Amino acid sequence: MTAAEIFDAHQRKLNAVAYRVLGRVGDAEDVVQDTWLRWSTVDPATVEDPEAYLVRVTTRLAIDRLRSAQARREHYVGPWLPEPLLTTPDVADRVALADSVSTAMLLVLESLSPLERAVFVLREAFGYSHAEIAGFVGRSEVSVRQTAARARAHVEEHRVRYDTDLATRTAVTERFLAACAGGDLRELIAVLAPGVELVSDGGGLAPAPRKVIEGLDLVARALLTFAGRLPDAPSIRLEQVNGGPAIVVYSAGVPSTAVVLHLVDGLVHSIHLMTNPEKLKGLTA
Repeated sequence: MTAAEIFDAHQRKLNAVAYRVLGRVGDAEDVVQDTWLRWSTVDPATVEDPEAYLVRVTTRLAIDRLRSAQARREHYVGPWLPEPLLTTPDVADRVALADSVSTAMLLVLESLSPLERAVFVLREAFGYSHAEIAGFVGRSEVSVRQTAARARAHVEEHRVRYDTDLATRTAVTERFLAACAGGDLRELIAVLAPGVELVSDGGGLAPAPRKVIEGLDLVARALLTFAGRLPDAPSIRLEQVNGGPAIVVYSAGVPSTAVVLHLVDGLVHSIHLMTNPEKLKGLTA
């Protein structure tokens, strides 16, 4: 196989690793492109395990970029959410894989250090051994085991166990969309949990509340107000986003809003609403 053929065979996994470590579509694409530039200078015949080589380069580049991104994020306007990403139905059908790419999980991973996040992703989402990960990140196996245990404990402490049943999530998302589109406050409240929260990310570039909104009535009214301000003749579709159903609003073929619902016991517990145009590019089919 040529260098290009080998890279193509692993590119999907490299994209998946980079996106889970970074939570940004553009940054992940840049990292994978940089990995290709490095790989293109190597003679494949001299590389015993191409996958390990490519994952190692991708991981280290992603860690470096994440450190820079976290420094920039201190000046971000309003709440920060991971970039939504179109996913295929097979991802949604595999619960563990869907969970690893959900916006809720990616948001929890934001509280880890770049190294902890990379180790967690490689271990929990892709099943690499501690010894393999040690080679990827340039640490001892003992150190990686400790880092993995620390990251896993942190994630377990801070994550919420959201509903994973795809049929339930889809049905509730459809009811939520119908209520918002019809301006039906009572029906909207019926699908929201009492302690529901609305997290909106406009990045200072699009209309969005700059603080998290909490509580049944406040969230419902904020959603209906937002729905009433959508662009003229929008195209609204249910898409597979980050491993599950989501509402995507398109204006003139360009995504302008994405809404991802997270359910507990069949009710909407958390709403992630993305309007930042720079973070919607991953929703372009």
